[in-house]
Amino acid sequence: MATLPIYDKTGSEVGKYEIDADQIASKISKQLLHDAVVMYQANDRQGSQHTKSRADVVSSTKKMYRQKGTGNARAGSRRTNIRRGGGHAFAIRNRDHSYRLPRKALRTATRMALAGKIQNEQVIVVDELSFDSPKTAEMSAILNALEITGTATIVTENPESAVYKSARNIPGISVIPACDLNAYAILRPQKLIATKSAMDWVKENLKETKNPEAAAAG
Repeated sequence: MATLPIYDKTGSEVGKYEIDADQIASKISKQLLHDAVVMYQANDRQGSQHTKSRADVVSSTKKMYRQKGTGNARAGSRRTNIRRGGGHAFAIRNRDHSYRLPRKALRTATRMALAGKIQNEQVIVVDELSFDSPKTAEMSAILNALEITGTATIVTENPESAVYKSARNIPGISVIPACDLNAYAILRPQKLIATKSAMDWVKENLKETKNPEAAAAG
């Protein structure tokens, strides 16, 4: 059982939050986390690279000189890849790098990543985080009060437009609702800043479920 301090907007401790990381993930598989992160990074690749093959180069198809009688090696057109301005021998084409791991594996990776953050004391709990209107200066003051110096992701229970707009111009800071958490979003920042309501959502919805048949057999 981990006991996390709860802070207010001024950085003062106002309470304690108890959460059991073992109930979220009883074990952590580095291989599964690696596979999940690689998948999310591959899905973010643009895949728009393109080079010309010899068929794409605009040039004459006429032979550069006659095939026999010159003493030189036989040569084709200027489009060949060994000539300056010719096409690539193995031209790179546009491609889609995205793929998907099984849904259960990704859910498990999300729970493992969150449990690891809790065990490493990289989760900061705030009692509430709301704005009447977007205020970047106020968000910066809150982050300074919480002594956030590196990258951080703010986790809210529901999508908060004012919170997102207040943090979007601060380098290294991102905002995500709890329902959109994934292994990559959790592992990428150095710290997670979660509201108390978001942690309640995590405790309720990301709890590790045991297979009753396997438990009975064991």
